[in-house]
Amino acid sequence: MIDIGINLAHRRFEKDLPQVIERAFQEGVELLVVTGTSLSSSQKALQISQQHGLVCTAGIHPHEARTHTPEIHHKLESLLQHPEVVAVGECGLDFDRNFSRPEDQERCFAAQLELAIQHQLPLFTHERAAHQKFLEMLKSAGAQLPSTVVHCFTGNTQQLRAYLDLGCWIGITGWITDLKRGQDLREALKYLPLDRLLVETDAPFLTPKNLPFRTDRNEPAYLPLVVREIARLLKKPETEIARITHQNAEQFFRLDWN
Repeated sequence: MIDIGINLAHRRFEKDLPQVIERAFQEGVELLVVTGTSLSSSQKALQISQQHGLVCTAGIHPHEARTHTPEIHHKLESLLQHPEVVAVGECGLDFDRNFSRPEDQERCFAAQLELAIQHQLPLFTHERAAHQKFLEMLKSAGAQLPSTVVHCFTGNTQQLRAYLDLGCWIGITGWITDLKRGQDLREALKYLPLDRLLVETDAPFLTPKNLPFRTDRNEPAYLPLVVREIARLLKKPETEIARITHQNAEQFFRLDWN
């Protein structure tokens, strides 16, 4: 399995990062894609990747869009030169909380769309309560845009189909195990082609609800529980979902690590 979205640069992993990574390996998670959400976290994600033989993304999350300046943009672009950086992001739009003004989010997202096009790197995206504008911006980027994954998709069937029509890949997290909040996603899953499916934990967030014990921190070692629920809902063997999503991640990120 490959965890395509894991926030190992988050402060909640500072004290036991090597153990967290080792536990993931022991559970069959062969590679972690460390998520960058700001310049500093992208720099840290790169450092972690270099130290532990992982790969990462580099980008500015919409929550951090207010920090985007020409200087930050230049430094962010310089990170893309490193072979460990396999995608631009996490970037996109989040009009749910608006930690950054919508106009700043749109400007920051547009700049990162350009980076993905210029460097022909996959795009690792985030969208909350901004579906229509997000679609418009992806469409405006046109065919020049490389592969795009809608990370941590929690939407409904209509939204899923709109993303698929644009050729997007879809990242599924522990949200799929949430019987209260995840019903739209659980229904939409049946319309997701297996060759567009990717799996992730988004740890330390979104701990799977089917975890057999209680914890306040998600880990990449819990990725098999996401795979298990997807397999159960699709009536497929877990090994098949693990194999297909592994292959998909290799294709999406153009990995040649093994």
